[in-house]
Amino acid sequence: MTDTMTRPTPTQRGLLHRVRNVSPRLVLPALVLVTFVVLGIGNERVRSWSNIANIAEQASYLAVLASAQTIVLLVRGFDLSIGNTVSVVSVTFALVATGAMQGVPEPAFAVVAVVVSIGAALLVGSFNGFVVAYLGVNTFVVTLGSLNVCLGLASMLSKGYPVGGIPAGFVHILYSGRVFGLPAPILWAGSILLLLHLVLNHTVVGRAWFLLGDNPQASVLAGIPVRRLTFWAFLTCSFLAAICALMITARTGSGEPNLGGDLTLRSAAAAVIGGVSLRGGVGGVVAVLSGSLFITVLSNGMNFLQINGYLQQIALGLVIIVAVSLDRKGR
Repeated sequence: MTDTMTRPTPTQRGLLHRVRNVSPRLVLPALVLVTFVVLGIGNERVRSWSNIANIAEQASYLAVLASAQTIVLLVRGFDLSIGNTVSVVSVTFALVATGAMQGVPEPAFAVVAVVVSIGAALLVGSFNGFVVAYLGVNTFVVTLGSLNVCLGLASMLSKGYPVGGIPAGFVHILYSGRVFGLPAPILWAGSILLLLHLVLNHTVVGRAWFLLGDNPQASVLAGIPVRRLTFWAFLTCSFLAAICALMITARTGSGEPNLGGDLTLRSAAAAVIGGVSLRGGVGGVVAVLSGSLFITVLSNGMNFLQINGYLQQIALGLVIIVAVSLDRKGR
C-alpha cells in the first residue's frame, strides 16, 4: 500500500521527465526575465520602453567584449588586459583622428584612425599570445603585465585627460545612426555575435579551439597546432576588444584613458555567468549574450533603485562566485 501511495502516477512521471529535460540554455534567459520583472516591480521606470532600449544598447557593448574574453577562455586562458586595451584603442583613435591628420578630409582620417587604433590592439594581442603560446608563461602573469603597460600608455598619450573632437560621421555610423529603427550599436553587436557564432561552430579553427580547451593532450595527438591556435585566440580577443572600444568611443564622443574601468571584470562575469567555463572548452555566443543581458539588467535595476555603488560591486562579485561554483560542480 505504501509503495502504491508513494509511486508517481503516469502524469507525475511525465511532468518530472519534462522538468528534467528542460534545456540548461533556457535557465539564464528565464532568470534574466525574472530579474527584470522583480526590479520593475521595485521601480516602474525599469520596465519603460526607453529603459528597455537602453538595456539592449548597454548589453550590446558588453556582449562584444565578453565574446572577446570568451575566445581566450575557450583555450584555458584569461585576458586581464582587455579593459585597458579598450582604453588604449579609444585614446589612439581620438589622437589620430583629431591631431595627426589635420588638413585631410574627415572620412579619410577617420579610416586611418580606425586602422591605427585596431593595429595598437593587435600589438597587445600579439604580445600576449606569443608569450603565452610560445614562451609558456602563465596567462594571468602575462596579461597582468599587459594591463599595466596599457594603463600607462593610455594615460601617457592622453596626459590623463579625455581627447575630444571625434568625427561626427564616425559617431553616426557606430552610435547615433539607425537602420529600420534599430540603433547602430545593436546592429553592430548583432553582426559581430552572428559572425563569431559561425566561426566557432562551423569552421575548423572554431572547433579546434573547443577541442584545445576541452582536452589539450588530445589536441596534440590529433595534430592540432596548439601554439598557433592559442596565439590566434589572444589576437582575436584583442581585435574584438578594439571593435568594442571604437563603439564605446563613438558613444562617449571622446577618447577616454579610463574607459576600460571595470570592463575586464564585467566581460569575464558575463561570460562565466552565461556558462563559459574557466576550464576551457565550453561556451558560445548564446552564453555570452545571456550573461551580458543578466549583468546589464541587474546593474540597471540597482541604479534605478538607488543602491549604493559599492553594494553593487559586492552583488556582482557574489554572482560571479556562485556562477564559478556552479560551473565547478557541473564539470
